[in-house]
Amino acid sequence: MSTPFSAAIIGGSVGGLAAAIELRDQLGADVKVYERSAGEMQARGAGVVMQREVDVLLNRIGVQTREVCVELHERVGLALDGRYSVNPAPQLMTAWDTLYKRLRAHLGDACYHSDSRLIGLDQSSSDVTARFADDHAAQSDLLVGADGVNSVTRQLLQGDEIMATYTGYVAWRGLEKESDLSNELVAALKDRFTSYMNPGMQMLCYLVPGANGETTPGRRRVNWVWYVNTPANDLGHFMTGQTGTRYRSFLPASDVTDTTKRVIHELADRSLPPLFSALVHASAIFMQPVQDVAAQPRVHGRSLLIGDAAGTVRPHTAAGTSKAFGDAALLAEALTDWTADDPMPEERLERWNMARTMDLEVTAIRGHRLAKGSGLGQADQLSFPKEL
Repeated sequence: MSTPFSAAIIGGSVGGLAAAIELRDQLGADVKVYERSAGEMQARGAGVVMQREVDVLLNRIGVQTREVCVELHERVGLALDGRYSVNPAPQLMTAWDTLYKRLRAHLGDACYHSDSRLIGLDQSSSDVTARFADDHAAQSDLLVGADGVNSVTRQLLQGDEIMATYTGYVAWRGLEKESDLSNELVAALKDRFTSYMNPGMQMLCYLVPGANGETTPGRRRVNWVWYVNTPANDLGHFMTGQTGTRYRSFLPASDVTDTTKRVIHELADRSLPPLFSALVHASAIFMQPVQDVAAQPRVHGRSLLIGDAAGTVRPHTAAGTSKAFGDAALLAEALTDWTADDPMPEERLERWNMARTMDLEVTAIRGHRLAKGSGLGQADQLSFPKEL
């Protein structure tokens, strides 16, 4: 059976998987996904707020939304002394790895290639060739860069000057089995979106499905994120693991130093409500620096950028995953009825570029305002002493 065109997807996280599924299932394209990680991908953004774009794709591949979500009923605001306020607020929460596994299962393994580190791109008027570090080269009619905030695809297309910039604060995270935490902690956190805010930091917590997508009580996980203003000089200290590895955009729990753990535990003890401090102590912490990439042109001949590769939004918007899914769905719409024998549909792709860029910029502005309102990224609201 002939296909209308072939597409190479650079980046095998949920955004890349969404693009591959949209192009294959909706348009019949021959897709191949290339992921630089050699083994199973780690969940770098643990909790995901269910948004319309994610819901639509899940339902299209036969996954009912509530199968992969934990339902919350209340929002709880904590005070430093432990007092709290409660408001009803129904909401559905899922997890990065829950989505990843469902999308991978639907796509299948045959077209997914791990340990594929992109090092070069060559384009002509009729095709694009991706070159990888293992000397493999992949020729396709179209290439989609979905390789994240520090996108190699973007770098190869636009040059080194377009780099992610550090915003002045980080996201410490935890993702723990419900069954591994004390009954007191779980009872206080279940069925709730719990948060604490103070100038220069913000922490929130909610339950998400278990590692294999379980949603029944006792088999779920407690997900939390703690945004903390952190000077750039201190960031280098934290991002150096106990193995000596200097990480760029993700510090895994397995490589956090004992000194870092001590510093973070001490900060939690003096800066967080007792419930959240206890949760930090009970967790294997990991971290991501919050980085910005301004909206970038998405169309580069036969190479296209989606998701964080095309520009970021702050995590407070809860829109990172839905943004990538929306990019993928509307890209498929722009490529409807196109075949490799036709000229590139430049007008439709430019309309896609403009619409998605406008959406990104509006959401990015909202994220910056939310961060500013919490004093995040502001040097006068430091959470650490000047010298660690």
